[in-house]
Amino acid sequence: MALPKREVKVIEQCKVSPPTGSVPSTSLPLTYFDLPWLFVGHMKSLFFYEFPHPIHHFFETILPTLKHSLSLTLQHFFPLAANLVSPPPPAKPHMLFTDGDSSVSLTVAESSADFNLLLANQYPQPVGTLHPFVPKLAPPSVEAGSRVGPVMALQITVFPNSGICIGFRVCHVASDGRSFEHFMKFWASVSKSGGDIHANPRLPSHDRAAIKDPDGVDLTFLKSWWSCASTSEDHVDAEPVLDCLADKVRATFVLSQVQMDRLKRWVTNNLAKDEKSTPFHVSSFVASCALLWVCLAKSKEIGERNDSRVDEDDDEPHHFIFVADCRSRLVFPLPMTYFGNCLTVCFAPVKRKVLLGDNGVVAAAKAIGREVGRLEGEALKEFEKLFEKHDEITKQGKYVSVSGSTKLGFYEVDFGWGKPKNVEFVHIEESNAIGLVESRDEKGGVELSVTLSRDQMSCFSALLKEKLAESI
Repeated sequence: MALPKREVKVIEQCKVSPPTGSVPSTSLPLTYFDLPWLFVGHMKSLFFYEFPHPIHHFFETILPTLKHSLSLTLQHFFPLAANLVSPPPPAKPHMLFTDGDSSVSLTVAESSADFNLLLANQYPQPVGTLHPFVPKLAPPSVEAGSRVGPVMALQITVFPNSGICIGFRVCHVASDGRSFEHFMKFWASVSKSGGDIHANPRLPSHDRAAIKDPDGVDLTFLKSWWSCASTSEDHVDAEPVLDCLADKVRATFVLSQVQMDRLKRWVTNNLAKDEKSTPFHVSSFVASCALLWVCLAKSKEIGERNDSRVDEDDDEPHHFIFVADCRSRLVFPLPMTYFGNCLTVCFAPVKRKVLLGDNGVVAAAKAIGREVGRLEGEALKEFEKLFEKHDEITKQGKYVSVSGSTKLGFYEVDFGWGKPKNVEFVHIEESNAIGLVESRDEKGGVELSVTLSRDQMSCFSALLKEKLAESI
């Protein structure tokens, strides 16, 4: 099936910097929490807002405020305006902000796409539909032997008389989800208040010295980066070939608070029947991810059978991969306002025959819950090996990962026109990832976005309804 064209006309391209003199030129080292994300592609996020006004109203009243408030915000979140500098070894990569030079690229565009159709994300839409609203990030250049490149780009797309989309492309090495959420809410509050930088008193912390590394964990990742950088070209942000994704669609499924409460209660009751199971709190994260993992595994299994593929090994482990915030889990905890990366990676294994069996959701919840519980005492255990393990598991293909969280509150990002109508993570289209956010309309609900082939999506939707009915 041919992908639909989405007309986007670029109207303006500019650079936005913090006010001159507000931030001194600063070099920030990369910690061992940052370094692994050098190998990972960019985070691509879209925030859709209703804006039923003509385009001239946007340019006369909204755009100047957005630019000004972004500039004010960047003086506190200056790493997002910095460059990632990767010098030859043995020098270490770092973030460099230069007063009067560092900036964020901002593209302003107009789209003729049907805004309301884009908002109807509960219906499968072709992969690639959202790509025109994601900004480009300038490729790195070589300066004095070092690779130098920006870490964030923005695009504001206007749909005349309908809405606005604010799109981001961010290098993960600069920010994890919590830090990005902090930036978004801070910018929105400054914009909504008309430029009052005190509207949000929660300033970010950039104290990298607060992260202790007595065992030299960073050297493990540095050696891998130096090896990779010396043998490969820039590739982490290569755009997916749309022809290869032409049969894939994405859709969002909303689980209401009532459905989540029933699901959590059903999982808890079934875990209680297992004498070998250690009791634990079944959170919305655990329950929703367990449900989605099983439905995804079964829908893909059916698709593979239809392709007449060879039988799988029943004892082969399938994995659910997720990240967890470590700010409060370190020996010397960091403030929740710490800006950068502070994540560990968790792997929940379940044998194929168990995951696809009648009690698959309960087994999946038990595995995910076990990994969540392990975080309290072993969050950084063998941290230097986690990303090597990640590569081994993902190469095998029997995994599902999750991007996002129900705790970050992206639907609270209000620039003054109301909360977003949709929040989309576009980067999930390039991996076996679930997009996870809190429900827009109901506290306690969950929104989950997936990308599958059309046949698999139909199967997935039917399985999800069936499993939810079982939990009543």
